[in-house]
This record gives sequence, structure tokens and C-alpha cells, in this order.
Amino acid sequence: MPAHAYWWPSSAPPIHGDNTVFVFIPGNPGLVEFYIPFLSAMHEDSGRRLAILAHGHLGHSPKVHASSTDRKKAAYGLDAQLQSAVELVDVLCATFGPSTRLILAGHSVGSWITMQVLKARSEAVSSVVLLFPTLSHIASTPNGRKLSPLFRPPLPSIVSTLSLAAHIIPTALLRLLFSHWPPEQLAVLRALITCPASVLAALTMAGDEMNTIKDLDVALLQQFRDRIHLFLAEQDDWVGTQKEAILDAFHPDAESVKIVHDHQDIPHAFCINHGDMLAGQCLDWLHSGDLI
Repeated sequence: MPAHAYWWPSSAPPIHGDNTVFVFIPGNPGLVEFYIPFLSAMHEDSGRRLAILAHGHLGHSPKVHASSTDRKKAAYGLDAQLQSAVELVDVLCATFGPSTRLILAGHSVGSWITMQVLKARSEAVSSVVLLFPTLSHIASTPNGRKLSPLFRPPLPSIVSTLSLAAHIIPTALLRLLFSHWPPEQLAVLRALITCPASVLAALTMAGDEMNTIKDLDVALLQQFRDRIHLFLAEQDDWVGTQKEAILDAFHPDAESVKIVHDHQDIPHAFCINHGDMLAGQCLDWLHSGDLI
């Protein structure tokens, strides 16, 4: 099954040594269009020195249609998304060569995938950026407890079929329900909720997340602590009390990890309205590590 991707090429030489490619893995739903303002800001503010590749989740984009043989649960599951990300890293290494530095970044469940790719391809990944990471016990978080029933069969199939009716929702009603969303983000949302295949893929993957993301891999975090950049919100209902567990994993040597947390004004779904702020933070990290 093909994945939807966006590419921002580097158009200026790097200041510090070798080229860097920033690879971004979204949360769920994994439509890269939600992240265009964030990643475009990173690209522009880097002086276009930073090459960026956003890699959407399999089956999530209404723009990429799966064949009938691909429309099965395993094709949308967490294992399939992880394998797709590992294959992407392998292709980038083969294309750009071993001297290119790969920065792997993820949002929400994309952070869990990012850490698993780092585990599988540690020699290829120079650094990782984890934004609002859901790294453990996601089903036990406030949102996980509230929404888990929606992800259990047969509801994903029922909801995805009912999404056909979303075509009749007036744009004015969407604007009213999501009054703080910019028009371009509302357009992405409408494309998602009116595509049954995309809705099914997102809900199926979410169910897999609830069943798969359990105990925090403390050993993995400690092993690669010097490569980790971490952004956590003060209040995040997709992380909940797991934030303390993540922070505790780096004690007593937390100084070796680049951590920003307890921002009151940036929500989990930062890509809707706060992309510029996160772009600035990510670039600060890359500049401090002489990666661009």
C-alpha cells in the first residue's frame, strides 16, 4: 500500500557540514496536510537549508486509494505503519548516502513509531524529536478511556460507513463546531470525515494503539537519551499521568535530554493553530546540535 508524502527539498547549502533530512511521522489521523503550516514554517525559517519529508500513515489519506487487497485490518495496523517507516529510512539512506544526517520526528503515536524506528535503525538516525509523545498505556489516558469503545469492532466499520453522510454537513456548521480552526485545516478535516476508507484506517489503527502501546520502554529511552528532544504539554489528555513516567525515565541525569514541558498554551493538536511555535522550538534544537 502506498503512503502519502510531502517533500520540501533543501535549496541552500548547510552551515555545518553534511546535509540533514528532517523526517516527520504524524499522529492519528495521519494526514500530512494537517502539518503543512508547521513544516513549511520550519523549511522557510531554516533558510530552506533543511530538507523535510512528511510521511503519512498507510490508508489515511483520501488522496491515496488502496487496492481492494490492501483493505484489511493488518494493512492499517501499527506494525504495518512501523514497517513502512523503517522502509522509508532504508530508502533515504540508500538515496542520500551514509553522510546525510537523518532527524526523525513524530507527533503523538508518531513518537512511538519514531522510537521503534530508532531502535531498529539506530545507526541511521542521528537524532529524534518527540512532540506530545504517546509512549505508554495510551488506553489508560483520559482520552483513551473515553474513546476506546469507538475503536473496537464493529464500531470502526459502522462509523466509516456512516461517514458517507458527512458530505451533507454544511461548511457553515463545520465552521461553527470548529470555530478556532483555520479554513485550510477545516478543508483537511472535511476530506477525512467524508472518506470512509480513511476513517476506517484511522479508527482501526487507533484500536491497535490501545492494545499495543503498554509499558514504557525505559531502557530504550535511557539508551538513546543523548539523541532525544522532547516536548510535553502541561495538560495532555492523550498522555495523562504517563508524562511523569516519561520524565522519571531520564532521572537522575535529565540534563542529557533536551526537554521542554509544561507549556500551558500549546495543545496536543498543535498542528491546527500552533505550528509556528513548534517549528521555532524544533529549529532551536537543530541549531543547538549544529544539525543545520
